[in-house]
Amino acid sequence: MSKRFTLIATAAMGIEAIVASEVRNLGYTCKVENGKVTFEGDELAICRANLWLRTADRVKLKVAEFPATTFEELFEKTKAIDWAEFLPENAQFPVIGKSVKSKLASVSDCQKIVKKAIVEKLKQQYRKTTDWLEETGAVYKIEISLHKDIATLTIDTSGDGLHKRGYRARKGNAPLKETLAAALILLTNWTPDRPFFDPFCGSGTIPIEAALIGQNIAPGFNRDFISEQWDWIGKDVWRRAREEAEDLAKYDIRLDCIGTDIDHKMIEISKENAMEAGLSDVITFKQMQVKDLRTVKEFGVIVGNPPYGERLGEREEVEQLYKEMGKTFSLLDTWSIYILTSNKNFEQFYGKKATKKRKLFNGFIETHYYQYWGPKPPKKA
Repeated sequence: MSKRFTLIATAAMGIEAIVASEVRNLGYTCKVENGKVTFEGDELAICRANLWLRTADRVKLKVAEFPATTFEELFEKTKAIDWAEFLPENAQFPVIGKSVKSKLASVSDCQKIVKKAIVEKLKQQYRKTTDWLEETGAVYKIEISLHKDIATLTIDTSGDGLHKRGYRARKGNAPLKETLAAALILLTNWTPDRPFFDPFCGSGTIPIEAALIGQNIAPGFNRDFISEQWDWIGKDVWRRAREEAEDLAKYDIRLDCIGTDIDHKMIEISKENAMEAGLSDVITFKQMQVKDLRTVKEFGVIVGNPPYGERLGEREEVEQLYKEMGKTFSLLDTWSIYILTSNKNFEQFYGKKATKKRKLFNGFIETHYYQYWGPKPPKKA
């Protein structure tokens, strides 16, 4: 019988609800908190969450949670855990940490104490007589997180952050994280039977994420995860999860997905990245200025991450760009437009108030997602 684990999908501020929706779509009930979504699942759930979650940062396995206000308490409660359930005799287990509003404020001391406690417990469990353990096996990244004197111990199951899909061979100067790009698309009303357009495609992240969503391709299909090396999950479980992902992909769905950019170098990078993702025949990339956009297509969706004009000297140029966008996009009266920018006066320059605004963080930059909803497309007979 499979074991049950408490899993945590970490999330950027503002997109926790989207991550929660993804977790529910995988069939798991979940609890949403700031920066994380918690759910229960077995070994297969660890694999499926890593392969399928488009908007989460990483998936962690929660080992224990307890109050800790002294180093002795932290040591004893950490040592009381059955670490052999998770860590083999030769496990490599680096410990990282963080502390917020807690009496145990020294992160480095907390890390050392947790490491020492785990070593002591494993020595007992594996009947080791040496003072140290050979850490030559699979890696288990442990985190001690203290918040308001509550200690949470987790093991990272992802390895590299989930935004690293494995397709971005090259990127531009200010790349959008793949997880945020996916969130921007999932916040729209786009469906795969409608045109999709990104007028500021940069290295192609938004159109590539749209194509992955449109063809129901698991975002983690092209990469490895740290927990693939864990014997207690096993290769068979990972194989099942990957086979399921392959079976659910809809490679035959035709998409009308276009990315354009003013910079021809970025278009070349976009094409390379789309090829790396196996989507070069699904997305069209071309060099074009926004003001030159003309189309007879209807009920399409635009998702754009234009320059923000944060640097000195760029502001006037960016404001002019927003004005041009407003004029050009006003002709697309059946389309829905979604624009991410940190410019607080965007609506003023664009010339139209958004249907809805949503605060999101692009890295450490506070932005707003300006949403202009078009009419619903007519139902097909």
